[in-house]
Amino acid sequence: MIYSVIMAGGIGSRFWPRSREAHPKQFINVLGEGTLLQKTVKRVAPITPPERTLVVTHERYTDLTRRQLPAIPEDCILGEPISRNTAPCIAYAAIKLLAIDPDAIMIVLPADHLIKDEARFIEILNKAVAAAEQPDALVTIGIQPSYPATGYGYIQYDTPSNQSTDTHRVRTFAEKPNEATAERFLDSGDFLWNSGIFVWRADALLSNMQTHLTSTWAAFNKAAQHIGTEQEIAAIRRAYHKSTRISIDFGVMERASNVYVVPGNFGWSDIGDWRAVYDLSDKNRHGNVLRGNVIVHDTSRSLVHAGKRLVAVVGVHDVVIVDTDDALLVCHNRSTQQVKNVVDYLHAHQHKDFV
Repeated sequence: MIYSVIMAGGIGSRFWPRSREAHPKQFINVLGEGTLLQKTVKRVAPITPPERTLVVTHERYTDLTRRQLPAIPEDCILGEPISRNTAPCIAYAAIKLLAIDPDAIMIVLPADHLIKDEARFIEILNKAVAAAEQPDALVTIGIQPSYPATGYGYIQYDTPSNQSTDTHRVRTFAEKPNEATAERFLDSGDFLWNSGIFVWRADALLSNMQTHLTSTWAAFNKAAQHIGTEQEIAAIRRAYHKSTRISIDFGVMERASNVYVVPGNFGWSDIGDWRAVYDLSDKNRHGNVLRGNVIVHDTSRSLVHAGKRLVAVVGVHDVVIVDTDDALLVCHNRSTQQVKNVVDYLHAHQHKDFV
């Protein structure tokens, strides 16, 4: 059977001040028509109904997840005791699925992406599932690049001249490049954006973790015998504390030899900061994105999200303004990635009420 595993444990610090540790970005509505998490669950529903959809989040967010996703069974919401990046998160889901289905195929995806062409997305997912049915295959979905983006990782793939296929063997993964390197990647024609969406058999993933990420595999392999028992929570806590803090990309995908990519083009975006929200939102004739009680004059190419107060903006351009009950963000739209530095500062100076 096919299952979706949605990773929803991050804190979304680049979306401060709307995103807070008590209510991070996957649980807020930044683009309308539901929260990012709700949109993700709805998106995969044609392949995996609620009873075959797992959400892995920090245990402090399990109650919030249940409130936002009442159709998801309670035992499909998995709470992480501590944050250890994506490898332990995915390992937990894998042993959970193998306990109920030895042939489980996992679609693993983040909770904070935007997909505009959902029908095409499902079509690409089905191709990736077919590829993942092969023994030991690890499959990822790559996005056809439309410009030399410096905010995404890249995947280089083989392009055999004598074979027509939707699936390609991955040659290498590349970190976020500078602009010149990104332009070279785009010109080469054999690089894709790394979407962070994966498909594989649960047993194949764990087998590769045993080879490439031994300590994490050992921790969760030991916990697997307690899945479905009263000892599950305690066993999972021990597994997390013994696991390496590492992403599945670094821990497994970049080391394994049996990695494949299915190229896709379905209006994908990683909604990583407020600039992404601006880029993806409908704009008025002055290029502004306005939400809430906002007055603007001589203002253009700006995003303004008001809270309860009236926000008046005069004579500024290319800015992001986000107002909440207790904090106000004002920054240039080229600096939205640096909002995380504000959150780091607040943590370092013990301003816990604002994070």
